[in-house]
Amino acid sequence: MTEMTDLMDLYADSVTLGYDERVISRDLSVQIPPGSLTVVIGPNACGKSTLLRALSRLLKPAEGAVVLDGESIASYRAKDVAKKLGLLPQTSIAPDGISVADLVARGRYPHQSLLRQWTEADEAAVVDAMRATNVVDLSGRQVDELSGGQRQRVWVSMVLAQQTPMLLLDEPTTFLDIAHQIELLELLRELNEDRGQTLVAVLHDLNHACRYATHLIVMKDGMIVAEGDPAGIVTAELVQEVFGMACVVIDDPITLTPMVVPMGRPRLNRSS
Repeated sequence: MTEMTDLMDLYADSVTLGYDERVISRDLSVQIPPGSLTVVIGPNACGKSTLLRALSRLLKPAEGAVVLDGESIASYRAKDVAKKLGLLPQTSIAPDGISVADLVARGRYPHQSLLRQWTEADEAAVVDAMRATNVVDLSGRQVDELSGGQRQRVWVSMVLAQQTPMLLLDEPTTFLDIAHQIELLELLRELNEDRGQTLVAVLHDLNHACRYATHLIVMKDGMIVAEGDPAGIVTAELVQEVFGMACVVIDDPITLTPMVVPMGRPRLNRSS
């Protein structure tokens, strides 16, 4: 894959986020470490996706500001933001009848203009993205004919085709079976380590987060309760506080990263 080493700052400064009159987060500040694979995790409805929407300019803060590459993200044109960061939202809808190749090619839209039409570099970026996500064999098929897992990989391919220094992904492992989840997370690690891309992903699986994140952000009730290296912050006490789940935390036997083992509910002795 093409090397990409441009690093940019992305942070939220005292933002208040919500929808209409419903406030999700208030006075929230967070910085994405440049060059990191940052994972945001927390219970349902804690504000993870809302934060990602704000960081990607899809949601305007009621107060405070999101800053991208030294400038308020609100000051950029949408096309200029799309040259700096790619976004995979939680739900995506493809136009009826569009082929996989045509959808992935739409990732090159930010690079097109009246003076710059489709080039060999655009074609190479599309092919590179489809190879990385193993969808080359699907290129001629219509997107609406695919399974949920196949569609998810095609959407990831489209975002990769943008070739931006930063990628934001909201629950990218949705609809994927366990093998494809690991395949995708390994790809994200490769993009981070080999291409130098900064990645921010919302995940639900705490053990996946611990294994792949270089920087972990843990949220609850619209607030950040812990952040840092997973090995330094993930404890049984934190999991109990955030998820209300009793557990033990041990070393993953493969990666030596924290692995959360739920204790489950006590079982009655029915032998008597």
